[in-house]
Amino acid sequence: MKLSHDLIERNQALLIVLVILVVAVGGLVEIVPLSFQKSVTEPVAGLKPYTPLALTGRDVYIREGCYNCHSQMVRPFRAEVERYGPYSVAGEFVYDHPFQWGSKRTGPDLHRVGARYSDEWHRLHLVNPRDLVPESNMPGYPWLARAAANAEDIEAKMRALRVAGVPYGEAEIAGAKAALKDKTEMDALIAYLQGLGTAGRAAARR
Repeated sequence: MKLSHDLIERNQALLIVLVILVVAVGGLVEIVPLSFQKSVTEPVAGLKPYTPLALTGRDVYIREGCYNCHSQMVRPFRAEVERYGPYSVAGEFVYDHPFQWGSKRTGPDLHRVGARYSDEWHRLHLVNPRDLVPESNMPGYPWLARAAANAEDIEAKMRALRVAGVPYGEAEIAGAKAALKDKTEMDALIAYLQGLGTAGRAAARR
């Protein structure tokens, strides 16, 4: 049986099989080589796994839906680089499970926000954003200052991430609960924000 456009277009089952085959082969050709590129699979210089406090803050960030309004991916365009800083590279996200790239920007991109503002600035901004940015439509999160950082499952979480390739040591895991003692969810979220994009920014200066 000779394949022709006419035959393929009249036979829906054959069309579906061929489309799936083409997409699968094309996907493999595009994706598989990336797994062998060091720039994609290895961390950038200076990148470290999240501390227990920052890791807890990342969970708060996800729980509160911050990713719905803030992306974490500076694209390689002049306007973005001038506004946010050096564009993002894959090696900055090797310890992110899952990554928080996003594409929605009701608020600014946050990938280079680390160390840009003081802890106190973030604290005031999270309590009531309009105190610092009058035109902001971001809601306030004052209750984070009253909620204790969750230390119950931090060790299990770090062990799970170690299975995924994050190099946490036993000593670091054993001390995780102590690192969260007397810390609030706001402390944790600020710790997470203060680390965003700092390693990549330093690497870009070299």
